[in-house]
Amino acid sequence: MSSKLTRDQIAARVAQDIPEGAYVNLGIGLPTLVANHLPADREVILHTENGMLGMGPAPAKGQEDYDLINAGKQPVTELPGCSFFHHADSFAMMRGGHLDICVLGAFQVSQHGDLANWHTGAPDAIPAVGGAMDLAIGAKDVFVMMELLTREGLSKLVAECSYPLTGVRCVSRVYTDLAVFDIGADSVTVTDLFGDMTADELLRLTGLPLKFSR
Repeated sequence: MSSKLTRDQIAARVAQDIPEGAYVNLGIGLPTLVANHLPADREVILHTENGMLGMGPAPAKGQEDYDLINAGKQPVTELPGCSFFHHADSFAMMRGGHLDICVLGAFQVSQHGDLANWHTGAPDAIPAVGGAMDLAIGAKDVFVMMELLTREGLSKLVAECSYPLTGVRCVSRVYTDLAVFDIGADSVTVTDLFGDMTADELLRLTGLPLKFSR
């Protein structure tokens, strides 16, 4: 096995942890890949903030219908029994605690579960909070998918976020290309290490007082 997971492998790992019957929102970017890895024998109801419940995986090449898209404007498919509704109704579902899980990307996650995923603070960056703040607070569980390190080799799992926050103490689990982290009330526990990653190396990369489940 290589030293880190591919993006599709991270998505497949997330899909393993989504239970039967869950109502789930997949954020734009990396999280959209999760739809392609959900087990065929498990019913998971995917919600999109632009007004769809019962979204299926990405269509086969040449079968795209651009009237049928997710919040990231990517073509999707519809499963039997899917429904469509007003954008305001979609946000009422998000804000009303009706989603079991949302899967979001992130620029940073703190050891306390704070989420920063809408703006880096750079003067030339385009802020794009979208529905992330509603999802982060409204969903019962918030899963984050991200590569652990920046291009400069810095950990995105940090002691305190330096970027503007999307939500405070809202993240329950972080899936990365090197490890999976459970965010507890007072600690971060590593549940999976991938490839040749070791506990000592992960402690060095993050600089955090991590616990390890095994």
